[in-house]
Amino acid sequence: MNDPAAEITFDDFLKVDIRLGEIVSAEVFPEARKPAYKLVIDFGPTIGRKKSSAQITVHYLPEQLVSRKVLAVVNFPPRQIGPFMSEVLTLGFADANGDIVLASADDGAPLGARMW
Repeated sequence: MNDPAAEITFDDFLKVDIRLGEIVSAEVFPEARKPAYKLVIDFGPTIGRKKSSAQITVHYLPEQLVSRKVLAVVNFPPRQIGPFMSEVLTLGFADANGDIVLASADDGAPLGARMW
């Protein structure tokens, strides 16, 4: 995907604000072009609750997502996806088929904790 020779500086990395959140609601997003869910993620008292559209329907059902801890980029500008405004980018990894598996963290870090 990316050219391994395309380097960024540590300062570039620090510009990406990745936080730990907890999914508080998940529902099917029927208007999305590709199968997706609409998520509401709680990032704690400083950031609060943010919405995200996530193409994670292959590995997860909506009811399995509630209370799940996830990582998300919280400082991208909001993105309009059909009738839905996605405020954060929920992070994951592609499996062997290209379907997304969520990135998460072990217990212990509080909601809103920044990834360093």
